[in-house]
Amino acid sequence: MGTRRAPSVRRTAPAAVLALVAAAGVTVAAPAEHAGAAVPTTIQLTVTNNSGRSEPVYLYDLGTLLATGRQGWADASGTFHAWPGGANPPAPAPDAAIAGPAPGSSMTIRIPKFSGRIYFSYGKKLVFKLATGGLVQPAVQNPSDPNHDILFNWSEYTLNDSGLWINSTQVDMFSAPYAVGVKAGNGATRSTGHLKSGGYQGFYSALRGQSGGWANLVQTRSDGTVLRALAPGHGIENGALSAGVMSDYVNRVWSKYATSTLTVTPFADQPATKYFGRVSGNTMNFTNSSGAVVTSFQKPDSDSIFGCYKLLDAPNDQVRGPISRTLCAAYNRSTLLTHANQPDTSAAGFYQDAVTNQYARKIHAQMADGNAYAFAFDDVGHHESLVNDGNPQQAYLTLDPFS
Repeated sequence: MGTRRAPSVRRTAPAAVLALVAAAGVTVAAPAEHAGAAVPTTIQLTVTNNSGRSEPVYLYDLGTLLATGRQGWADASGTFHAWPGGANPPAPAPDAAIAGPAPGSSMTIRIPKFSGRIYFSYGKKLVFKLATGGLVQPAVQNPSDPNHDILFNWSEYTLNDSGLWINSTQVDMFSAPYAVGVKAGNGATRSTGHLKSGGYQGFYSALRGQSGGWANLVQTRSDGTVLRALAPGHGIENGALSAGVMSDYVNRVWSKYATSTLTVTPFADQPATKYFGRVSGNTMNFTNSSGAVVTSFQKPDSDSIFGCYKLLDAPNDQVRGPISRTLCAAYNRSTLLTHANQPDTSAAGFYQDAVTNQYARKIHAQMADGNAYAFAFDDVGHHESLVNDGNPQQAYLTLDPFS
């Protein structure tokens, strides 16, 4: 697997996370008006190619079949195919590519009850391999990854008995622009993920103009094609961004909460559930309303902040995970020094400190609706680029212009 890291929460589809933690009561379930609606085994996904590019498009629907827990892919009809056994070193996976729509046209496929990803690539098919532990996903932070020079992106979705969750994501990279949508049971269609006019080029211009090494996140092909901007955690991993890029902010947070209290109210529907954080040495301890310590966090490094993992690990429980989600969002948005009560859900105050997640800041600035998944817990306060419905009639994936 080369330099790729072991799977963690930031490698997990945010849409899938939302669907799964809903069962644990961490987030809301499907809309009440759709309770009891029968979600079919497959639904239609209409893919529209508005990219303006002339290369052929290839689609892939990869994931875990929720009925059985088996991993595999779905063909254009929504039929599931399990992956065969893997190997060490990893062996080529079966060709799961679906020929996508030509420029200016649309096509409709069917997607099954998966928790997974819909990849799309321009010009070349993606290379997938099977290790003994399962599918090896592209890892473009690794310069030797066979997909490094391919222009591609992916959406993440969960379709289950409770409905459809589908998102656009920049958790790992900002690349080929696209939007997602869902037609609800009442006939209304909602979408998210579209950039503002000029937003694609605007993002890259802004990132390249940001001092402090952020421009190093941009990757181009030898022919000059801009391929992507890596998320900052991946930039730290491959040396493009300093590992201490957030250290000054963390130090100031640590100093503030050594003498004052950080209050976290992680559940919007449970305002009485509060936790209180104070720094002692290298540790921030959180107590409940009775004064008992419920969890503690070591002083996080930049990578833990950008990835919402390691020193900010967020298990699917009712205490540490929700606190960590809140902290992760606040660190990335740099709101901990301005608001001692978290989460701060008003976007007007996000990314205002000189030390912040500049990658996330610039993505959100270019989104037509302001929403994105620029880091794993961008859904704190509902700033994520996600649509869902408990009785989905159809899903949409629109490949947008590179302008």
